[in-house]
Amino acid sequence: MAEGPIQPEASMLLTKHMEPLLALTAQGLYCPIGDFFIDPWGKVDKAIITHAHSDHARAGHRSYLCHTDTAPLLKQRLGEHIQVETLQYGETVSIGGVQISLHPAGHVIGSAQVRLSFRGQVWVVSGDYKVVDDGLTPAFEPVRCHVFVTESTFGLPVYRWAPQAILQQRMLTWIQEVHQQEQIPILIGYSLGKAQRLLYLLKETGLHCWLHPSIYAIHETLITHRPELSQKFPPVHLFQPPGRRQELQHGVLLIPPAARESQWLHRLEPCSIAYCSGWMQIRGHARQRGADAAFALSDHADWPGLLAAIEATGAEEVWVTHGYAHTLARYLRETKQISARDLLSPFAEEMEE
Repeated sequence: MAEGPIQPEASMLLTKHMEPLLALTAQGLYCPIGDFFIDPWGKVDKAIITHAHSDHARAGHRSYLCHTDTAPLLKQRLGEHIQVETLQYGETVSIGGVQISLHPAGHVIGSAQVRLSFRGQVWVVSGDYKVVDDGLTPAFEPVRCHVFVTESTFGLPVYRWAPQAILQQRMLTWIQEVHQQEQIPILIGYSLGKAQRLLYLLKETGLHCWLHPSIYAIHETLITHRPELSQKFPPVHLFQPPGRRQELQHGVLLIPPAARESQWLHRLEPCSIAYCSGWMQIRGHARQRGADAAFALSDHADWPGLLAAIEATGAEEVWVTHGYAHTLARYLRETKQISARDLLSPFAEEMEE
């Protein structure tokens, strides 16, 4: 079950026969009135970015608009030279007469939904989101709108997350068992999002937390930009591959998925490796990836979370993208009687989780 119900805001009157505020183009979602794109796939002049994952934030745009906490992450990934404007949550800016504001998405630090308002109609582009309050990222905020553009990464009924506290206990028990076997526990998760949640869950353990360079770089960027975040994390150490196995005794190592096949991992044996991802909800995925354990810890909404979020928006029309778009759109049409369409993304295979 998804954790915690979403409380909808006061109802709003929905307007029929509106001229679309957004259109799907070869470059991605485009607002012709304001002449800007949201998470565009190709190079454009004006890009509004929902968060800093590479499947949403790409290089080559002339200018970027994002949440304040996303800006340093973009500059780290794409270069200090990029032109970035920022907004706080709830702050509004006008582009070509379209009122734009950003609202918490709960996906990763700095993630935001994009609200567009023009002549009485309201559209919201969710970006990636989760409805569970993880204690680290500002919680998802449902925004009432006429049209809601939602992700569907885990848009199948089989995806239903266990409560975070239960996942945390399972993970800590596994780490303890690995140590008892005199092995090194290694947790695999993306450098932005998953790694911060893992550190948050490890904060009270007293374990020495060692970070792969790519995770350490993100950590340093976040702490430099938001020093108060250090209170939510345990002390960390940089692990520079190939490193020394002795450094990791009685500790835990966090690495990104891309490092799974690195030759230096063999030097840490005996070790035990756990994948941390929503994909681990399906038995067999861990075995396919050669993992010893798996934890279905996700930064995306599960099936009940997606449905709750959509209902809370009060949207009369839903556009579905990024994931099982066809399945979710069909369910909304046939079961919920909501007008829904699925949008094909050429980068669906690149979703970060």
